[in-house]
Amino acid sequence: MPFYAFEAMNSSGQEVKDEIEATSSDEAIKKIRSKGFFPTKVREKAQKKSVKKKKEEEAVSGGPRRKMPLSIGGVPRKQLVNFTRQLSTLQDAGLPILRSLQILEQQQKPGLLKAIVGGVADEVESGGSLSDAMANYPKAFDKLYVNMINAGEAGGVLDIILSRLADFMEKAARLKKKVIGAMIYPAVVISIAVAIVSMIMIFVIPKFEQIFKDFKTELPGITKVLLAVSRWFANDYGWAYVLFAPIGIMLIVKLVRMSDGGRYAVDLIKLKIPILGSILSKTSIARFTRTLGTLISAGVPILDAINITKETCGNEVYSRALLKVHDAIREGESMADPLRATKVCDAIVVNMVDVGEETGDLDKMLIKIADNYDSDVDVLVGSLISILEPVMVVVLGVIVGFIVIALFAPMISLIQTVSSPAKK
Repeated sequence: MPFYAFEAMNSSGQEVKDEIEATSSDEAIKKIRSKGFFPTKVREKAQKKSVKKKKEEEAVSGGPRRKMPLSIGGVPRKQLVNFTRQLSTLQDAGLPILRSLQILEQQQKPGLLKAIVGGVADEVESGGSLSDAMANYPKAFDKLYVNMINAGEAGGVLDIILSRLADFMEKAARLKKKVIGAMIYPAVVISIAVAIVSMIMIFVIPKFEQIFKDFKTELPGITKVLLAVSRWFANDYGWAYVLFAPIGIMLIVKLVRMSDGGRYAVDLIKLKIPILGSILSKTSIARFTRTLGTLISAGVPILDAINITKETCGNEVYSRALLKVHDAIREGESMADPLRATKVCDAIVVNMVDVGEETGDLDKMLIKIADNYDSDVDVLVGSLISILEPVMVVVLGVIVGFIVIALFAPMISLIQTVSSPAKK
């Protein structure tokens, strides 16, 4: 019968480290609880040796048992959500984790996720824990995912944690989709407008310029400006500047974001943009509160949860704010006061966190904040689209009006010149 090393808290809140003999991790958890302890980490000692032995065998054989297919990027979020949801259902039904992984591997279509699930199953079969096995495949399972699985294994509530993970990923993906969807419409309209104006500048305006030269008349200033822009587009590769300017800006931003200071500056500028900055701010708050609330509800210690959230919040401004909160909590302060001092969150967020700490329901309060801010993002996205539509119409009207006036102004002068001798 294997031995399990465990860490637990006694009734006085003190940490206890010991070993216990049991046939399975579930039985070990039950025995630990029967002693009046609350287990925080349970590991089979013999399994650790198996993992080490497996790694030695892999080193001798020249590599892992599973060969990962070549892929760009990681596992699609939708596939990972489905896998997590199915694994939660199988665990809730009482199936062993290895059998659950083998079933899900068979159900997956050929690809990266199928190979990764097979690799995880192999490591679990060789004695490794599920969280340790998943940590070896960062293309599918990030730090947040692995830590929550680790907490689920330690607390014996893996099925519940997997269900919460699936819910979290679905809501996070839905929020990201809303923000991206709001940007698609204006981006498409602006792209089409730029393409049409570029075609006019390259192919239409030069023909008018030739007509004006044939009549040898003095051109108005507005027409000279239009012809100069047209020559720049057609002869000086102005179209290439317009085409590649967005790409160049994106590359510059990526280069700037490679440094910590540059990343902070870019994210800070984004938050200052009218309306869009408010959307990004509320999106970041919704993301970090949901992540932190999910981790705390899973039993991850508050300092570890903040560290994980800091790395996954997606905005350097909020990442630095969470670092200050982490340091303050480590010094013995509450979460609300240092969060208020950072001035990156609205007062309502800080107040709800304060209430959550006082009532002991910080995780529920954080998730409620995330839900509220998701709703706010919906409203702001709708407002952004409503504002962009008339703004784009006005801008396009100004551009078209400028072109029309610039082309017809010399014609009016020409008509006046021709009609004057006729009257004489």
